[in-house]
Amino acid sequence: MNTNESRGLAFGALGMLIFSLTLPMTRIVVTEMNPFLNGLGRAEVAAVLAGIVLWATRSPLPARRHLGMLVVAAAGVVVGFPVLSAVAMYFVPASHGAMINGLMPFAVAAYAYLFGGERPSAGFWACAVAGSAIVLLYAMADSGGVLASGDLLMLAAVAVGGLGYAAGGKLARELGGWQVICWSLIISAPVLAIPTGWLLMYHWRPLSPSAWLAFAYVSVGSQFLGFFAWYAGLAIGGIARVGQVQLLQAFVTIGLSALLFGERIPAIAWPCALAVAAAVLLGKRMVIHARPARRAG
Repeated sequence: MNTNESRGLAFGALGMLIFSLTLPMTRIVVTEMNPFLNGLGRAEVAAVLAGIVLWATRSPLPARRHLGMLVVAAAGVVVGFPVLSAVAMYFVPASHGAMINGLMPFAVAAYAYLFGGERPSAGFWACAVAGSAIVLLYAMADSGGVLASGDLLMLAAVAVGGLGYAAGGKLARELGGWQVICWSLIISAPVLAIPTGWLLMYHWRPLSPSAWLAFAYVSVGSQFLGFFAWYAGLAIGGIARVGQVQLLQAFVTIGLSALLFGERIPAIAWPCALAVAAAVLLGKRMVIHARPARRAG
C-alpha cells in the first residue's frame, strides 16, 4: 500500500468514525422534531458554518465546470441522505438502520466506476459484493426475514448518499475536501430556506437538552466536519478503495448504540462484523485501475 492510500484510508476512517453516530443522534432528534425539519435544518446550520469558513479563508468561487458536480454532491449528502435517513429512523432502531447503511461502500464503488474514472478489479468487486451481502442478510435476519419500510427508506438513502459521496470525492481532487462540502452547503442553502422556514412555522416544538445536543451533533459533526476528513480521504486514497472503510461503520454504530443508548445487539452481529472486516481487509489488497480517458473525435 502506497503513502497516498494509507493517508486516504486514515482520513476516511476518521470521517467514518464521525459519521458512525449520525443515525443514533438522528433517532434522538426525530423523537421530538419533525424528521424533514431535522434533515433540512441541519443543512442550514452547517451552511452558516461553511460560509464563515469560506469567508475566513478567502476561498475563491468554484469554476463553472464544477457547478454540476457540486449540485450532484449536494443532492446526495446535503438533502437526500439526511432527509431519507431521518424519516427511516421513525421506523427502525439506529443499530438496524446502520446495517442497511453498510451497503453504502458498494454504492460508492459503483458510482466511482460509472463516472469517477476508476475501474476496480473483479477481485475487488467480489469483496465488495460479499461484504454488502453479509450486511443485507443481517438486516433481513434482524427484521424477521423481510425488509421493513424503514429498510426501504434507508436503501433509498444509501442510493442517493453514495452518489453524493462519489461526486464529492471526485470533485475534491480539484477543489479540496472541505471546499466541496462547504460549497455544496452554500449552494443548497437558498433552495432549502423556504421549506425549512415553513417547517419551522408549522412543525416546531420545544426540544429537550438531549435533542438539542443530538441536533448539534448531526449539524456540526455529521453534516460539516465529518466531510472534511471523508472527502479528503476519497480524493487522496481513491473513491472505491477508501469507500470500503464504511463497511465497518455499521458495526461501530451498533457498538455505540448499545454503549451510549442501550440498544440491543443481536449475537449474530459479531460474526458478521468479523466477516465484513475480512472483506474490507481483503478488498484493500485488490487492484483498482484508473479508467483510461476517452480520446476526442
